[in-house]
Parts: sequence; structure tokens; C-alpha cells
Amino acid sequence: MKTCDFCGRQEADDAKTLTWSTAVENGRTRTYCDTCSREHLRAMEGKLDSEYW
Repeated sequence: MKTCDFCGRQEADDAKTLTWSTAVENGRTRTYCDTCSREHLRAMEGKLDSEYW
């Protein structure tokens, strides 16, 4: 089961998490659901840590 590190959404089906994104912040891998990924795409591309979103 994967959990979004931003909103807390959980998904057990690996096929449904193919659209999720990952990032490494301060040496820690973080996972974001498709909704949060789309909503914060500009900040992610700007390499801002999620604490600044």
C-alpha cells in the first residue's frame, strides 16, 4: 500500500499508483498521488521541497 506524503491518500493497487510521482527531499524518498502531483507540478519542477508548497 502506498500513501501520499502530502495529503495522506492511500492506494493498495499498484496499477493505480503508476501515475503517482516520487521526489527525494533531504535524502528521503517522498511519494505523491496523481492529484497532488498535478496540483503542485510547478513547485515540483522548480525543485521546491514540499514544505514550501
